[in-house]
Amino acid sequence: MEVRDRLYDIDDLWRIVSDPANSDRRFELVEGELFEMAPPGEEHGQLSIMLGKYLFDFVQENQLGRVTADTGYYPTEDRTTLLAPDIAFRRLEHTAAAPSQKWVPLMPDVAVEIKSPNDTMAELRRKAAIYLRNGTQRVWIVVPNSKSIEVCQLGEDDEIQRDVIAKDGMLSGENVLPGFELPLAKLFAW
Repeated sequence: MEVRDRLYDIDDLWRIVSDPANSDRRFELVEGELFEMAPPGEEHGQLSIMLGKYLFDFVQENQLGRVTADTGYYPTEDRTTLLAPDIAFRRLEHTAAAPSQKWVPLMPDVAVEIKSPNDTMAELRRKAAIYLRNGTQRVWIVVPNSKSIEVCQLGEDDEIQRDVIAKDGMLSGENVLPGFELPLAKLFAW
């Protein structure tokens, strides 16, 4: 749901979320447009925690960086966009020694968006394009209805490439998370 008809930046958004009246509300900022996000449903939450756990365990065991959930990220050169991926991974060289209490001023190396019933694939692909054009290496769009994951990356021609992994397939970290593999049957166990 779009909140108002004006362009915002991350300073405006910080003031909005710092207001105690908005303490229970979540927002994203996409190219100056402010969107309020509804709380996700149970299936979304289950997928988020399961995939987050597999990813977190792998990253911790291999000391590769930091995994976050629902954390605000914005491109350094664009203060009109702030996205909060359901799960994100940043390589060790892209993390500070201690986590910040504020939003992260760069995009994650991997961003995970889990499709909720009120999301459209067009909206999720728009976000994927923003992530990828601002430094993210992979975007995983988890699609519960089809028990699949759409893996998005930039091709050599700067066009977005999409590969769908079916429910009997394997999600791979490829060169971003070397060695990470997750059978989707394990993620979509119901």
